Amino acid sequence: MSLSLPGVTDWSAFTFLDHHRTALLQSIKEESREETRIEETGPSNNIREITCSEILGAIENVIQDIVTSLARNKAPVLTLVNRSDWRNIQFKDSVGLQMISHHTTRKIKSDCPKSATKFALILKMLSVIYKMVQDNTYATKRDIYYSDTLLFGSQSVVDNIVNDISCMLKIPRRSLHIAVIVPSNVQGIRNVITDAKFILIVEKDATFQRLLDDDFCNKLSPCIMITGKGVPDLNTRLLVRKLWDTCHIPIFTLMDADPHDHPSKLCNFSYVNNGAEINVLRSTYCPVFITSMSFEAHHLTVPAIRWLGLLPSDIERLNIPKDALIPLTKRDQNKLASMQKRPYMACQPMWKKEMEIMAASKMKAEIQALMSLSSDYLSRVYLPNKLQFGGWI
Repeated sequence: MSLSLPGVTDWSAFTFLDHHRTALLQSIKEESREETRIEETGPSNNIREITCSEILGAIENVIQDIVTSLARNKAPVLTLVNRSDWRNIQFKDSVGLQMISHHTTRKIKSDCPKSATKFALILKMLSVIYKMVQDNTYATKRDIYYSDTLLFGSQSVVDNIVNDISCMLKIPRRSLHIAVIVPSNVQGIRNVITDAKFILIVEKDATFQRLLDDDFCNKLSPCIMITGKGVPDLNTRLLVRKLWDTCHIPIFTLMDADPHDHPSKLCNFSYVNNGAEINVLRSTYCPVFITSMSFEAHHLTVPAIRWLGLLPSDIERLNIPKDALIPLTKRDQNKLASMQKRPYMACQPMWKKEMEIMAASKMKAEIQALMSLSSDYLSRVYLPNKLQFGGWI
């Protein structure tokens, strides 16, 4: 049985979606009761605004340690959490992926040729952040990179240093006066009211635009659609978390069946300016534009997110033509093998099964491969059937 959408959707047919939301709400109630039981002894996960004096004090403590080392004729050393080590990450149902408390660290030595440059760049970035906090000004990571391209070398260097500093200081990036395109004060959004049945996060902007052209939001009204434009930034993730905390409606992701998309990008959501007021979100979308941020997991992740597609198992099930598929490269195969060994996979058997299917087929597919079946197959058949019959994991 297949479903197409000639007009207004009859939501009474979407029983799997209703059952999914009921299960989510029950899970929320259970988590709430658990949090109440540990409230007096456990740490609070509530987001607290970090004051400017706290940020400045944290930076001053780092500098003080450096000065002390120099006064003792010792080479200064910075200690950073090893964010790229999967042994530092654990999976928790209520949070997703988060950093463990007894994490491993790495040393950035000022007298070591391999790390001296990074040591200097971290100090430079600390000075930039210190001045912005003092002056109550903001800059994007792109602004910081272009302020001295010869010094930083590449945008990725700036991105990694900002993440390292945030983790080292134990201060969320949004509090370091580093601005992003989505309004930085996502927590300032108030009065979010919606009758949307679900939220769809679309990985690619091109796919997002195609769904808009196909009038998907109106055909499957009411829903909320968001794009991460490839890799979602911090505040896009905060926005999704805000919508989840406020609306408690099912959230699904749509991405390529590619080792470099899942679960790496799915984990961005499910495992780390001025305020705005939103009165109604109905049949609307947010065209908005992250790598371990597991130390901020409680604030950034939505473990309830489900992978709607494109699933590797969909490729065979839908008999997508082979000429629409892409062979896995050696890099893809190494990435796939690496992901299958990650600790959290033990908690995600369905993810593991999908990756095993991909590894066995040695093929990957972009969402656009569905166009080989028909130009509007994604919006007219694939997504409606997935949502009606529970085709998510």
